Amino acid sequence: MNAIERRISTTVLVIGTGGSGLRAAIEVAEQGVDVLAVGKRPRHDAHTSLAAGGINAALGTMDEEDSWQQHAADTIQEGYLLSNPHTVEIVTKGAEQGIRDLERWGMPFARENDGRISQRFFGAHTYRRTAFAGDYTGLEIQRTLVNRTEQLDIPILDTVYITRILVRDNVVFGAYGFDLIDGTRYLIHADAVILAAGGHNRIWRRTSSRRDENTGDSFRLAVEAGGRLRDPELVQFHPSGIIEPENAAGTLISEAARGEGGILRNALGERFMERYDPERMELSTRDRVALAAYTEIKEGRGTEKGGVLLDVSHLPRETIMTRLPRVYQTMMELQMLDITQQPIEIAPTAHYSMGGVWVRPEDHSTDVDGLYAIGEASNGLHGANRLGGNSLIELLVFGRIVGQAAVAHASGLEAQLRSADAVAFARQEIDSLLAADGTENVRALQRAIRNTMTEHAGVVRDEEGLTAGLVALDEIEARMGDIGIHPDIAGFQDLAHAFDLKASLLAARATVEAARERRETRGAHNRSDYPDLDPSLQVNLVWSPSTGVTREEVPPVPAEIAALMRDVDVTGKLVE
Repeated sequence: MNAIERRISTTVLVIGTGGSGLRAAIEVAEQGVDVLAVGKRPRHDAHTSLAAGGINAALGTMDEEDSWQQHAADTIQEGYLLSNPHTVEIVTKGAEQGIRDLERWGMPFARENDGRISQRFFGAHTYRRTAFAGDYTGLEIQRTLVNRTEQLDIPILDTVYITRILVRDNVVFGAYGFDLIDGTRYLIHADAVILAAGGHNRIWRRTSSRRDENTGDSFRLAVEAGGRLRDPELVQFHPSGIIEPENAAGTLISEAARGEGGILRNALGERFMERYDPERMELSTRDRVALAAYTEIKEGRGTEKGGVLLDVSHLPRETIMTRLPRVYQTMMELQMLDITQQPIEIAPTAHYSMGGVWVRPEDHSTDVDGLYAIGEASNGLHGANRLGGNSLIELLVFGRIVGQAAVAHASGLEAQLRSADAVAFARQEIDSLLAADGTENVRALQRAIRNTMTEHAGVVRDEEGLTAGLVALDEIEARMGDIGIHPDIAGFQDLAHAFDLKASLLAARATVEAARERRETRGAHNRSDYPDLDPSLQVNLVWSPSTGVTREEVPPVPAEIAALMRDVDVTGKLVE
């Protein structure tokens, strides 16, 4: 089968067209350098558009005493001391510039009457520092960035699935992939590659990611190119994902619902956060609220469908319609539920990969020369528990920095050396999958991974379950040798799912192996057999297929930031 192959050359290739990928592409284009962005779903519909609550920067518009140092202190403290302090400093210092960039490109932030950007509280922030646009901030950011790419005439390929990053002697020279609709192959030569293809939270059964996204593509592409992963076990479970309908299970109800005064109750009507964090109640951190909800359900105080209730019906109708319009709309569409009258049934849902591809803090370069990773694909900012609103600002700050770094790398090359073998391997990988005519169904195996991860590596984990999880993953891998791929008149989705499956398996293995190694409870990682924080595990766990899990020291926190940190209070963690 001789597929058509298109060859394209560009200076910088960006894989992923969400917020981080587009921000990086804009930076490259603004420097007058050739850039191409490719994504596997339409750019307007990238995952960033689902981010609801807001974007953090210590602008001090509402609380003048706020500072980047305090923002950094909150981030490191609530990340349970696993965040890279250098990464945190870069983001919190660069946050205001990130907001100004968006403003310049027309982002419609909510404002006070005098024109100041409005800021609200988010869980565990010392001050009001979350800027927003209703409860659809991510969508507005994505729109703003897409508009800017159009002004700059940045070429974007919307339906190209990248299957392999091309490397010669540990230096990147491009990527290979295919068109999801007609199967056209793409051989893209590039001097630098920026990986912005998201995280791996789709490998759990209930997740805030939609079908066919966040299956760990970034992790697989980086690892197979010669990169490593850091802290893959640290996955944030958002406390409030809906339970029904099945095809939308895990769809998020924004943290803004709690921020505006929503109340959590169990099936007995008890306001259960009193037991877990009596001071902050519903405004506690995500890891605690998720653990509290999980515990209530596990101990039999959940609803019949296995959830708890989030109630905003006591709030004025006007507040709901102006501050939570998207939550109102979503529940009307999906369940015909009127949140001004009735509570929402929710359960914890896999939401965000805090771990990711191993990168250097200063420029997010990886182990492979010329390969960079940003956004949820990368690691360093969030530690063991991400603060709401921090991921969106990270995209803007590092999008700018990485765009500049990629241009600098490309400018410094004396020549671009390519490898015919690497290209042949990438071609052959697709050919052999297209020829696969086994009896195993790719979708069914994907579901098996999701069931395995939900059962053995969910909100609460233990040694026995994690070990059983690895055995189950081995069995799934064995079955993958007998898959059948059948492109049809509707396109090459089946082939894409096969690559998604490979990515899911790699991401699942890394997660479970690292989770087993982290024999403590810290942030979003709860071990029922090790309920305490272990100071000797205040390290990052680095994973690759060849080395397994190794430990890496976390650099010390600078004094000016450390001075503003309060002790991390562990009440409300695993309540025995």
